[in-house]
Amino acid sequence: MSEGSIQVACLCAAWCRLCDDYAPVLRAVTTELQAVDRPLQVHWIDIEDDADLLGEFDVETFPTLVIVGPEGVRFAGPLMPQPDVLRRLLRATLADAPAGARWPAVGPEVLAFASRLRRRTGPD
Repeated sequence: MSEGSIQVACLCAAWCRLCDDYAPVLRAVTTELQAVDRPLQVHWIDIEDDADLLGEFDVETFPTLVIVGPEGVRFAGPLMPQPDVLRRLLRATLADAPAGARWPAVGPEVLAFASRLRRRTGPD
């Protein structure tokens, strides 16, 4: 992974109608940010189809977003399914994040998921 690599993973389920509605929102907002900010690798992850990737990470609310930067997990948690909320979160964790920013601690299951995600995506 390059120094600027950012992974944005949206964890959803095929049976979730909210997730169906959220997919175009995620695509639109991340495409908008990719045009003006650092490149993103965006992943739509079905928690049932990709259970091995999730491991012990228990997702209870949809959509759940995980943002992983070169230094580790920047955000992991459920998100209100609204474009402006996603836009603000991505700006805060990508474009507006100061160099050397400290990110909230996450559990070992989230760190393990982030590690597997980075290995799966390979080098930029």
